[in-house]
Amino acid sequence: MEEIRLHILHLNEDDPKKCTAKKLGRFGYARLTSQISRIPRGSIILSPYTSRVLSPADRRTAERQGITAVDCSWKNARETFYRLRGNFRRLPYLVAVNPTNFGHPYQLSSAEALAASLYIIGYKEQAKKIMGIFKWGPNFFVVNKEPLDLYAHAESWEEVISYEKEFLEIT
Repeated sequence: MEEIRLHILHLNEDDPKKCTAKKLGRFGYARLTSQISRIPRGSIILSPYTSRVLSPADRRTAERQGITAVDCSWKNARETFYRLRGNFRRLPYLVAVNPTNFGHPYQLSSAEALAASLYIIGYKEQAKKIMGIFKWGPNFFVVNKEPLDLYAHAESWEEVISYEKEFLEIT
């Protein structure tokens, strides 16, 4: 099985020492660009500002076009995403384990977001490989094991949303 191509729109708005996107780029796991026009047409763009949730049904699109994360400051995120056009998907409920946002739901680093996407669409080995470059990375799968496994086995995006609602009721 070939790996999914990973892209990151990197806007240099965060601390470079904590930037998971740059590290993914250095290891050759993702292609970084600072230009919106260089985002591959048709790729799945991970966005917190869409109602459409990522599900295993998105696997074919990801295999053909790749997955794009946007690495920008949370302060500027709404404005940044407003300028983008594309095939948006949001991630369902997951908890961050990165040192900056540890324990906060939905506030994933770029690496966590890409890894979660890969896991959900059935590319678990690639997901684990990219998180393996961070000391805290493997813990992402420990903390989020139950939701990730449920989302990865969902038949549809509606089923992913129903699982997400269950986790929101628990927390």
